[in-house]
Amino acid sequence: MAVYYSCKHCGVHIGKLDVASVDSTNLGFDHLSDQEREEYISYGDHGDVYVKSICEDCYEMLRRNPDLHALDTFIQ
Repeated sequence: MAVYYSCKHCGVHIGKLDVASVDSTNLGFDHLSDQEREEYISYGDHGDVYVKSICEDCYEMLRRNPDLHALDTFIQ
């Protein structure tokens, strides 16, 4: 099983964890609300977990342009 991280803004692959089992507490998922879990975490047919996060480039863009937070997407 694997946990795949990708940027929710630009879609770039951030990283992958190969694990025997997923403990949501160790991954910090327990800090998310139910709505955030639905929005940011999905599960594949073979037990893989897909997590939408934010890459360093998009983070920096949001830090420099805080008005972009109001948009659902800012990268076309």
